Amino acid sequence: MSSQFTGLLSSIPQTLRDELIESLNQVERNFKENRWEPSELNGGKLCEVVYSILKGYVENSFPASASKPANMVDACKSLERSPSSFPRSIRIQIPRMLTALYEIRNNRGVGHIGGDINPNHMDAVCVLQISKWVVSELIRVFHGISTQEASRAVDALSDRELTLIWKINGKSRVLNNSLSM
Repeated sequence: MSSQFTGLLSSIPQTLRDELIESLNQVERNFKENRWEPSELNGGKLCEVVYSILKGYVENSFPASASKPANMVDACKSLERSPSSFPRSIRIQIPRMLTALYEIRNNRGVGHIGGDINPNHMDAVCVLQISKWVVSELIRVFHGISTQEASRAVDALSDRELTLIWKINGKSRVLNNSLSM
């Protein structure tokens, strides 16, 4: 799948692009397999990769690989102080989405026990959609292909997908027969 994103994210170094796509693939795969907590954890990894990309872009020096900032919230807020010559999406919109995504990963049912109702499914839905939005926004900013092709890719990421397992009337239907019991 990474090769499909080469033109879409051509301004991003290959290593970071691979890490980004792998993180998104993991979020999606775990979500489709109803593995909510792993999906949410991979959302946190995606945040770290995206932050590394944004910081590298603003500083005009991409890192060799993604790394975790000491404090994600403060790191994202520091991007807001970047010169206004950078797109608003890079300075404000994506960093604020990363903060929300990281909050779910760190301070909800993923890492801590609490509350009567387990929020992991609804949080995983949010993580998946924010992850897709963030990658779509990166495509919008960093695409190295025609606007029409980039728009099709963003639309494809935004399209609703059917889950691999349907739960109807207390029964589960596995839609992917390659999955083991």
